[in-house]
Amino acid sequence: MGMFAIRFPERFLLVRNTKFRKEKIDMKIFKSITEWQQYRRKIADTVSIGFAPTLGGLHEGHFSLIRESLKRNDLTVASIFLNRVQFNNPEDYKKYPADFAEDIAHLETLGVDALLAPDFEDMYPDSYAYRVAESDLSAEREGAHRPGHFDGVLTIVLKLLNLVRPSRAYFGEKDYQQLQLVDGMAKAFFLETQIVPCPTVRDESGIALSSRNRRLSEWGRERAARFPEILSRAETAEEAIALLGDSGFEVDYVEDHGGRRFGAVVIEGIRLIDNMKIGFELPVLETERGRG
Repeated sequence: MGMFAIRFPERFLLVRNTKFRKEKIDMKIFKSITEWQQYRRKIADTVSIGFAPTLGGLHEGHFSLIRESLKRNDLTVASIFLNRVQFNNPEDYKKYPADFAEDIAHLETLGVDALLAPDFEDMYPDSYAYRVAESDLSAEREGAHRPGHFDGVLTIVLKLLNLVRPSRAYFGEKDYQQLQLVDGMAKAFFLETQIVPCPTVRDESGIALSSRNRRLSEWGRERAARFPEILSRAETAEEAIALLGDSGFEVDYVEDHGGRRFGAVVIEGIRLIDNMKIGFELPVLETERGRG
């Protein structure tokens, strides 16, 4: 009997000699969880899957996660789901800058194999009656300033990891506390997915990339560049808080933990977060020279 296997509808086809050959096929988009589950059952256990979960509003930070997955896995899956239960501020949810058609175009250009993009009712058939809560780290920093945020994050990530069952899932270090909690949850619930941390991607002014940055005015972007600069150069967290306040930011917190400095500020009504290793040095821009 010959060694034949099922035909994969993505970039890889398993042929008689069991080796993979590349095929260029359009990205598959799944808005139905049932259809996704049918598709997922056809993928052999021997095929490695990389996964990049997103809220949408994609930028170079997201693309870096996807590129890493494409390098390390046979298939790459992304998700777009604007998870409203993790937004403690309704206005932040309403104004979240995401363009679904634009995001799809980016993912197709990158070479993503499949996109999971369900609606709220499909993802939460229980209307969020069941949820995941962590009782220690989630109460600090972001958790203290955004009640319920991490319950929403951990719940949706667990749902997505159960649906995709990836070999590896990629998360950016910009949301470092989130990364720690997701990694801890994966270990606590014996998930077989490796959580892969990826470095923070910054723009030319040093600002950590975020979808919300699109809402900043030109003045706001210039002012926002002071945030990572002060975080990196202040001798203490207390000094950073004072300098940020003097620079016009509303400061939620600046704290040092485990050799890293964490901060959250508001400028033009838009909340920015960042973190870095203590002692991290941002490159000095020409516009900063002689600022005094």
